[in-house]
Amino acid sequence: MTKKSDQKKGPRVVADNRRARYHYFIDEIIEAGIILAGTEVKSLREGKASLTDAYAAEKDGAIYLLNAYVPEYGKGNRFNHETKRPRKLLLKRREIGKLLGAVQRKGITLVPLKIYFNDRGFAKVEIAMARGKKLHDKRETEKKRTWNREKARLMREKG
Repeated sequence: MTKKSDQKKGPRVVADNRRARYHYFIDEIIEAGIILAGTEVKSLREGKASLTDAYAAEKDGAIYLLNAYVPEYGKGNRFNHETKRPRKLLLKRREIGKLLGAVQRKGITLVPLKIYFNDRGFAKVEIAMARGKKLHDKRETEKKRTWNREKARLMREKG
């Protein structure tokens, strides 16, 4: 039997959008709650989800997570959810205004970075205000990443 103190602390990441940092410059990150159906929560707890083509957008004065893939729950039978349905994000009115203003004025894109369960067991989404990278910016990022990897390898070899 495991004690509560033995269990891992901190958020448990379910889905991570690793390509977002390659395709976008991340300006600011905002944590948002998400409205889920029961079978979606169970599917997420199994660790199955994908944010590959997901984005956030405004609809009826609220922010929605669109195109995020949460597979059907295996034991959900007829009560299962749609896999790519729009999911409403829980944000304060001031945060919604800030995000919408940035999208309309500056041409910012709202990109989800990860879905995770916090310490209290609530599903959360990290939304980034991001600007798209050009091809030469992506090449520059790749060069820096390669050089840092090479530098770390050289330091390990020298001791």
